[in-house]
Amino acid sequence: ARRALAGAVRSVRPQLRAAVAVTRRARRCARAGAAEGRAPKAAPSAQSFARRLEAEPGAPAESRRAAPGSGSEMASSIGNEKSVNPVLRISQLDALELNKALEQLVWSQFTSCFHGFKPGVLAHFEPEVKAFLCLILWKFTIYSKNATVGQAILNIQYKNNLSQTDKYQPLSKHQKLWYLIFTVGGRWLEERCYDLFSNRQQQSFCKIKTYISFGSGLLKLCGLLNFLIFLRKGTFATLTERILGIRSVFCKPQSVRQIGFEYMNRELLWHGFAEFLIYLLPLINVQKLKLKISSWCLPIVGLSNSENTLAAHCRECSLCGEWPTMPHTIGCPHVFCYYCIKSNFLFDMYFTCPKCGSEVHCLQPLKYKIEMTELH
Repeated sequence: ARRALAGAVRSVRPQLRAAVAVTRRARRCARAGAAEGRAPKAAPSAQSFARRLEAEPGAPAESRRAAPGSGSEMASSIGNEKSVNPVLRISQLDALELNKALEQLVWSQFTSCFHGFKPGVLAHFEPEVKAFLCLILWKFTIYSKNATVGQAILNIQYKNNLSQTDKYQPLSKHQKLWYLIFTVGGRWLEERCYDLFSNRQQQSFCKIKTYISFGSGLLKLCGLLNFLIFLRKGTFATLTERILGIRSVFCKPQSVRQIGFEYMNRELLWHGFAEFLIYLLPLINVQKLKLKISSWCLPIVGLSNSENTLAAHCRECSLCGEWPTMPHTIGCPHVFCYYCIKSNFLFDMYFTCPKCGSEVHCLQPLKYKIEMTELH
């Protein structure tokens, strides 16, 4: 019985190896066809191989059953590759941020063209100009490519989620037009609402303004609820997408990303060092440190507190270098302007003289009379 079983295994082994090789070849062809955007043609080869195994008289029943099963598994995998791939939440949020950054960049470049004109030229028509620029962006992004600029950068595009099939379906013209109305028109109405009804004192206009304010607040609340649902389920990042039934999907299957962390490590180290400096610098008395270093570099020795030494050093302020206004002393042979010494002493209670390094013992006015003729 053992010899018979071993002989059966040896006879089945070549067919199993051939089946595995054909299966691998079919999967490679399917992946290559999905990457190039055309339907793979590997499934018929597996089916033909299964028929050939069934036609062989010496093939056992187990191998005949295994071959059609492998073909069905391949067909199911190919069908899954035809379906669209969902987009991560972080990718959808990144696309929204990129769209906002692009709009700000376009607006800043457009306003820079009017720097030479009279200030406030675009103030009266700013909402209309922004709406016109957004209309141009919509024409070359959503209308023509079914994706915004941020989505195109991240390999994302919009899919018509109202269709019943799992395959990719582009947006209809009605969805594109309603997207324009909800995004560009809604933003223009929100910016123009105050200007349209601010100068109207009639009761009907006040009611309309109240209704519009209530509607905008309700839309913001619905947007918040939609964002919470988006964080939960991962679809429809904005309220407009949910209303119109459009969903973000990947244009091509995403492969495994090779991420290098060297740049990220440098950024983390630099940001950590910058935060440490921001925390440390306010604790350092830069002025006192500067005065201390200057006193070390230019030491002055042999000073006395006599009247002659005081009279010799009272012709200029030791801080500003000018003729001392309301001269005062701090107990050392040097003279300071009252405002100079008072402001520095109030800023730093441990203030020392920049010339000799002596601390402030007492702030007293100078009792000597300095004539202006001594300057000559």
